[in-house]
Amino acid sequence: MPCPTPQTEDASSVKKLSVDLPNDSVPAMGRKDSVWSLGEGQAPEDLDKPIDNPPLSILLIEKPQSGSVTVGGDITFVAKVEAKDLLRKPTIKWFKGKWMDLASKTGKHLQLKETFDRITKVHTFEMHIIKAKDNYAGNYRCEVTYKDKFDSCSFDLEVKGLLNQQRQEDAGELDFSGLLKHREPKQQDDTPEVDVWEILKNARPDEYEKIAFMYGITDLRGLLRRMKKIPKEEKKSEAFAKKLDPAYQVDKGGKIRLVVDLADPTVELKWYKNGQEIRPTPKFIFEHKGTQRIMVINNCNSNDDAAYSVAAGDEKCTTELFVKELPVKIVKGIEPVKTTVNERIELECEVSEEGAQVKWMKNGVEVPTGVRSRYRVKCEGTKHFLVIDDASREDTGTYSIMHYVLLSILLFFELKPLKIYQDLQDMTVLLGQPIKLHCEIYPGNVPGRWYRNGQLIQPNDRINIIHRNKIHRLEIETCSLHDAGDYTFVPEGYSQSLSAKIHIIDPPRVHLDSLNFPDNTVTVVAGNKLRLEIPISGEPAPRVVWMKGERVILESGHRVRAETYGDQTSMTIEITEREDSGNYKIVLQNEAGEATASIKIKVVDIPDPPEAPLVPVVGGDWCSMTWEPPKYDGGSPILGYFIERKKKQSSRWMRLNFDLIKETSFEPKKMIEGVPYEVRIFAVNAIGVSKPSEPSKAFTPLGDEPTMLVVDDVTDTTVTVKWRPPETIGAAGLDGYLVEYCIEGSNDWVVSNKELTEKTKYTITGLSPGCKILVRVKAINAAGASAPRTLQHSILVKEVIEPPKIRVPRHLKQTYTRRVGEAVNLVVPFMGKPRPKVTWLKEGKPIEPSHVSIRNTDCDSIIFIRKAERSHSGKYEMTVQVENHVDTAIIDIQIVDLPGPPQCVTIEDVWGGNVALIWTPPKDNGNAPITGYTIQKADKKTMEWFTCIEHYHRTCITITELVVGNEYFFRIFSENMCGLSEAATQTKKSALIVKEGLQVKIPEYNDHDFKEAPKFTQPLINTFAVAGYNTTLNCSVRANPRPKVIWMKNKIVIVDDPRYRMFSNQGVCTLEIRKPSPYDGGLYTCKAINDLGEAQVDCKLEVKGQCGAGGSPLRSSLVSQSLLELPCCLLLISLLKCLKTVNHLQSQTQVINDQNKN
Repeated sequence: MPCPTPQTEDASSVKKLSVDLPNDSVPAMGRKDSVWSLGEGQAPEDLDKPIDNPPLSILLIEKPQSGSVTVGGDITFVAKVEAKDLLRKPTIKWFKGKWMDLASKTGKHLQLKETFDRITKVHTFEMHIIKAKDNYAGNYRCEVTYKDKFDSCSFDLEVKGLLNQQRQEDAGELDFSGLLKHREPKQQDDTPEVDVWEILKNARPDEYEKIAFMYGITDLRGLLRRMKKIPKEEKKSEAFAKKLDPAYQVDKGGKIRLVVDLADPTVELKWYKNGQEIRPTPKFIFEHKGTQRIMVINNCNSNDDAAYSVAAGDEKCTTELFVKELPVKIVKGIEPVKTTVNERIELECEVSEEGAQVKWMKNGVEVPTGVRSRYRVKCEGTKHFLVIDDASREDTGTYSIMHYVLLSILLFFELKPLKIYQDLQDMTVLLGQPIKLHCEIYPGNVPGRWYRNGQLIQPNDRINIIHRNKIHRLEIETCSLHDAGDYTFVPEGYSQSLSAKIHIIDPPRVHLDSLNFPDNTVTVVAGNKLRLEIPISGEPAPRVVWMKGERVILESGHRVRAETYGDQTSMTIEITEREDSGNYKIVLQNEAGEATASIKIKVVDIPDPPEAPLVPVVGGDWCSMTWEPPKYDGGSPILGYFIERKKKQSSRWMRLNFDLIKETSFEPKKMIEGVPYEVRIFAVNAIGVSKPSEPSKAFTPLGDEPTMLVVDDVTDTTVTVKWRPPETIGAAGLDGYLVEYCIEGSNDWVVSNKELTEKTKYTITGLSPGCKILVRVKAINAAGASAPRTLQHSILVKEVIEPPKIRVPRHLKQTYTRRVGEAVNLVVPFMGKPRPKVTWLKEGKPIEPSHVSIRNTDCDSIIFIRKAERSHSGKYEMTVQVENHVDTAIIDIQIVDLPGPPQCVTIEDVWGGNVALIWTPPKDNGNAPITGYTIQKADKKTMEWFTCIEHYHRTCITITELVVGNEYFFRIFSENMCGLSEAATQTKKSALIVKEGLQVKIPEYNDHDFKEAPKFTQPLINTFAVAGYNTTLNCSVRANPRPKVIWMKNKIVIVDDPRYRMFSNQGVCTLEIRKPSPYDGGLYTCKAINDLGEAQVDCKLEVKGQCGAGGSPLRSSLVSQSLLELPCCLLLISLLKCLKTVNHLQSQTQVINDQNKN
């Protein structure tokens, strides 16, 4: 953005400033920037230069112009952008000063507006300033952006009526400079002038901006530049009597002395080079001479050209050392050279000084000596060489070496005669194979270029160009068709060239994989057009032949034709037919070979119609139909079938299934009986539905025949048969059944029932004894008679003897129990033919009909007692007899009643608050076992009875918790399965609970003798110990009195040995061996002695060294685990035995206490 035109600073200010600018009469000029953005701007010497014209606007067609407004007035700035070439609205930003974006400051004093004129295609952007204030004055900027285009414009706003205030460019309500504007204007007074110049000279640099803010300085930067030009008065140093000179100069290789005089010789002095402290070395030597401190620098070189400083306490003085290099002379110049190409050349010169920096030049340009350059530079002492490897004619020119003197020579190259040892050869290469072109020429180091069809060949990942001495090779890794052509090799600098021709051939191929046909099979629907386009390749283009079998498909065919063009061949069938299915063969031929491929074309169509279906079975309202699949499925599997049905007299077919039927059989239902029907079939595949089959033969549904016809009974003159209804009953229902029979050997069927029977059982009567008959049954309804159901075998009309058998019900196989007064009704079924004879006996005697009613039928016998009595109890024997065959069964009937009361209830004893009762069972148990007794008590005063216990089974009891001083009577009820006895037996005497205590006889008991000789219940076990780790030996002993325990090692008693600790607790004996060593191993014995005898146990202890590299941690852990577990087991055994002894003592004590109470 172009800078605004600088303006002179306003003369009015808040304070009177007196700034003297020595040696400069130019007034302070600068931009109208705020004091906080003084870091940038024009130097005073640049202010008077003419400002270049700003570039022409890119987007803005009308820019906002500078303007003025009075305080409180309104002003509008307008910017316009042409939108003819813009696809969307540009972005515009309004700024005040440098950085304050006005988009966030809109409000009652600032408004931004955007409009678009669709006719002129112009965007108008307006900024309205309402009721301007004095601090709105300043520089404003408008920026427009659209994609990569940018345009901006600056303009000024002048607010008239400013009194005693500064006009600053960045003044605004929301920047820091606004703080200056908010200060109350002060009236001019006779305040003395402030010398800001002295304030700035004495202030630190970080306080400059603060001072400028306080005193309203706007051109601080220019003021500081002028302050630097003022000569500073040197302060007298307190540490140095004489400082270093500002600069020193010395010739390269010479010696220099840097000298300072100290005011105080005792001050510590340090020398620095470029800020790094210098230590004494042979190069840097420090000398002391009175108050002088000297640093000598020997053999100066370019590295010593630096800034040096010396520090004495807090003071420091600096200087600069310049090392002057002496001119280098060329002792031996470069000799002119004339040579041929591909030779190695060395240009040599010699200078007067070793290590001198020289430059090699060619035709006035410095020679490149990089890593990939053919030029190499080397130096050997004062000699300098320029080496050119494999020189070419391009290296001809004037070469020079330059230090301070330029020395030149002319280098000229000539070509050697070209000799061809091996020329390029023509080649024929298969596509994809490598190509290797080879030639051999002299001279060997001559480079060259390869061309294909006149185009330069550049090496890449596929093409490799090799040059080794005389041999030049061009290698192509895998050739393509584009690599065919005329190849030429042109040696550089020669007019001769070598040529060869490359011919690339490719065997023909058929690319069926790109078609993605499964198994190379193409499926097409009959009647559609088929066009197969198959990619082919081959170089030269192959000849293509399409064949089906032995027939060749020509390009001139009408319905079927073949075409070949470019890199593909095609076959077209205009309207496909079934006969077009088959295998097609493609044959490709060219000079590189022959290729064949096969493709199968499958023409699919709707299937042929199936043959007429068969109806083998016809029911009441259904039929069973079957059919065969169609002979031709249309080239696609049969998915299922549709079935249609119609009445024979009708022409309207009705579809029976909407979901395809996979099987070849079906059962149509819901047909009307007696109406003839026809059915037909449609076959369905993926292509569509076939034509219908021929209709089946007409069939008429009739009712199903009865099922399960069997013989129920046969006598000398009758035959009884029974059956079940038909499995399905049609819409006409079922009116009844017709039973027919005929004599075996004849076909004369006789109707047995003149009227239809609705029952499924019928008895044929009036038959001759000994004859054989056949029986059949038909179901009859409105449609007519169904097919008959006939017995498979003839029936002999003769009664058959069936041995009797009683089938006793399960609940009568046990005792049948009833209460007195209840009714008894028992039904006992039996079998047997002819009708059996049934007799009943009770306890071997005939039953009196007045007491028990018995009723017999052909298949069961009923025994009935209206009101049972106890006399009806007993075992009843039932006998069933058919001629000489007999079967019997016994039924036990038990009639029960309430029991009688107990006999002889007496009070056996009374003590404390307890009464002991005893009684005898009742004389009459009610013909059922006594299940318990109920005992009640009553106070003699009130005679109110309370139940003490129910369902008590014994015949003696002790009643407790009786009140002392009361007198009680007791009574007892007996109980059986019928309930409590009606009466109870009461004690004749009462029991008085007295208050005085009773004397209890204490029985005498003999004390048990617990004395016992020592006996080890747990012996010692052999133990392995680890040296250095404590181990214990444990065992348990039982003895009374307590035994004396002695421990021995190798039969020697262990006494007062601090390495052993012995414990004995509750019979568990423990020997602890502290940190055993291998010498502690041996035979250990534990011996227990008391007055009744002694006992001992032994064990072996083996102590092994600690587990090291050859130790066994597993064995050690197992031993430690066993040692830890053993004492716990022994202690547990001893505790259990002690608890058993304590329990025994407690039981003995309880017995003694009970005896004392008694």
